[in-house]
Amino acid sequence: MKSILQELFNGSIYPDELIISRDPDYSLLSKKISEMMHMWRNKLSKDEFAEFEALMDLRSEVDSLHAEASFMCGFKLATWIMIEAITGKGELVRNEN
Repeated sequence: MKSILQELFNGSIYPDELIISRDPDYSLLSKKISEMMHMWRNKLSKDEFAEFEALMDLRSEVDSLHAEASFMCGFKLATWIMIEAITGKGELVRNEN
């Protein structure tokens, strides 16, 4: 079995694909989105719906970029927490003085 570092190096780890929300509202909201998309498909002309879908795609791209930035920030913060725990230094603590 390969190590996590080997898998990461080889590009075999995709954290985004492994995330499955356990929030009970997730499936309900997904269903609502699907139903509303169907409603808008019926209300709008083909061209208008295509524009609406393009808007939704842009929103999805923004959400993905935000998720990536959040992941990187969280990973860095966790790493600094581990470093602080190991070294005993408090570089990330705000000094109010």
